[in-house]
Amino acid sequence: MTIAHQLPASEVKSPQLSFVRKLAYGVGDVGPALVATISGFFLNVFLLDVAGLEPYLAAIIFLIVKVWDSLNDPIIGTLTDRTNTRWGRRRPWLLFGAIPFGLAWFLQWLVPDLGTAWLFIYYLVVALLLDTSLTCVNVPYTALTPEIAPEYDERTSLNTFRFSFSILGGMFALLLHDTILKSFPDITTGYMVSAALLGAVIIVTNWITFAATKETHQKAEDEDEPGFVEGFKIAFGNRAFLMVTGIYLLSWLAIQFIQANMLFYVRYWMNAEDNFIILAMSLQISIFVSLIFWAKVSGRIGKRHAYFCGVGFWILIEIFIFFVQPGQMLLLTVLAVLAGAGAGVAYLIPWSMLPDVVDVDELNTGLRREGVYYGFFVFLQKLGISLGLAISNLVLQVVRYVPAVPGEPFPVQNDTVLLSFRLFISFAPLVILLLSLPVAYKYPITRQRHAEIRAELAARKGTA
Repeated sequence: MTIAHQLPASEVKSPQLSFVRKLAYGVGDVGPALVATISGFFLNVFLLDVAGLEPYLAAIIFLIVKVWDSLNDPIIGTLTDRTNTRWGRRRPWLLFGAIPFGLAWFLQWLVPDLGTAWLFIYYLVVALLLDTSLTCVNVPYTALTPEIAPEYDERTSLNTFRFSFSILGGMFALLLHDTILKSFPDITTGYMVSAALLGAVIIVTNWITFAATKETHQKAEDEDEPGFVEGFKIAFGNRAFLMVTGIYLLSWLAIQFIQANMLFYVRYWMNAEDNFIILAMSLQISIFVSLIFWAKVSGRIGKRHAYFCGVGFWILIEIFIFFVQPGQMLLLTVLAVLAGAGAGVAYLIPWSMLPDVVDVDELNTGLRREGVYYGFFVFLQKLGISLGLAISNLVLQVVRYVPAVPGEPFPVQNDTVLLSFRLFISFAPLVILLLSLPVAYKYPITRQRHAEIRAELAARKGTA
């Protein structure tokens, strides 16, 4: 009888990660985080009010990119599963994908002197390049999680480090971006300088994670990997994966509705754009602090119950946000802090659940196919971003939003546009979050069940 068979499931442990290794892994999420944060808060405003695109054209760009994204995320995920180098399966993608990623980010924030049709084509092509390069870095990066941290609670701890860097990186990017925009009288120059500096950050942070992390799984020469269609069947035939994807897509879509429209809301409803950066930073800081709290709650009551607590509180705050009136910025900031405290679970819990899903697949198939699962998961993250932007813009087109002109006073928006912005940051995310709760209720992997899975895997490897 092997040692793994002699130990109870709850006692099958792997060595804990060092603090330095967790830091090295966490810094790798700074690049994707600053992209999500700056794009979430500013991309819609940039395309409509700085670049001068019509809302429907911006919506078309987001939708086309998502069609492409639905293909490239799982494809790249499958390719990383098949990669076999002296550096491992995932880390080489961070090394070689960093420069294209940073360059595409820079190009997204330029305003070339082109007509409307060519401007649309330019931003579409750049969006496709940025999406692809982000995939080449973010899918292998996220797929490192279950290899680095095999234990149930250790994965929550590792993701706490990851999202701490994610949110801190987002806050740093917000401060830098806002400072640079205010330093240049020409806003297009401000966007260009900010994009160049943040592009350099993207490259350097990916290289740090490449250099300072180590993969534990080495691909065997005879290890067979699924193709794209088979990978799709594998991922979406896993019931636990379906539950996690539902939780993540809905909670991330709620976040994106808020991020994509917060600046518009503060500008046109609250008449207080100068306070926007304070509001955004307050939200980010609250989410950051809440990660530590929710990690501890998850360790005590489990991931699913922690999600219920956080989202339930978040939903309650969203009701109050709808009734905030112009001039009540202090009240709005307090509510944003409270909402952020609940929203922390949307960052932490789904990503902590996903490695457990990969273990279930390994138990059923004998293969480690993180790339397949993380490829589809990263696709869902970007799908949430694009859906939030596309739906918002299509609504704005219908309600006749009036774009601002750089250098001129902001236009007066009609009452329907103002109501749309209020709904985008209150009842729209509220409804989406409500839909996520019955999905979370069905999530089947508890701490005890995961301990049993790890014990079975350890026993299998001990007798191999």
